Amino acid sequence: MRKWILITAAAGIGLAAASAQTPADNNRRYQTPEGRAEVSKILNDPHRDGKQKPAELVAAMGLRPGMSVVDIGTGTGYMLPYLDGAVGENGHVFAEDIFDDFLRQARERVKAKGYHNVTFIKGTVKSASLAPDSVDEALILDVYHHFDFPTDMLTSIAKGLKRHGRLVIVDYYKRPGAMPGSDAVQHIRVDYDGVVKEVEANGFRLVEKKEQIPNSQYMAVFEKK
Repeated sequence: MRKWILITAAAGIGLAAASAQTPADNNRRYQTPEGRAEVSKILNDPHRDGKQKPAELVAAMGLRPGMSVVDIGTGTGYMLPYLDGAVGENGHVFAEDIFDDFLRQARERVKAKGYHNVTFIKGTVKSASLAPDSVDEALILDVYHHFDFPTDMLTSIAKGLKRHGRLVIVDYYKRPGAMPGSDAVQHIRVDYDGVVKEVEANGFRLVEKKEQIPNSQYMAVFEKK
């Protein structure tokens, strides 16, 4: 995962290895099992629905029954029930993360729900490891700011998307007070305008922007060129 952080993943969370491309502490806690256990508590917060509005997020994605969607940086699998409900039994959900312990928790969540159309993918800091032309939409929730190698990741996601597939990025603004419990100015790697610039330089075009959580999070929707 990386998510909510989020990964996809965040309350400002995500999942890439730390590097000079991100703020000093951005990914540090993800590098140890103990740190990821602490992150898991945030990701599994029972009050998270009220804060992140996952049902509204999925509705805004425009998913339809029978579609395929990937949750980049799925973490403990928080978004999987919502994505599964949107695509239905004839659709398919891919859950990608770079950490085995997060993927294990996500698998346990799916097993407990009895879902049979979820495939788990072990990614890397440079690739989502998707099969070419395999998904209709990709979701990156509170994970994009954790990408150490955004160009590589975006290239891999573009390859995995079908023709005119959509990429949905939900992340925090890089501004004071945007991220509860953390300094978004220090934590967020790049603000909205910078995200759009990076993504459009790597095989996508912006088609829509929405406020996910006013003054906190935005949703940017891109289409594969």
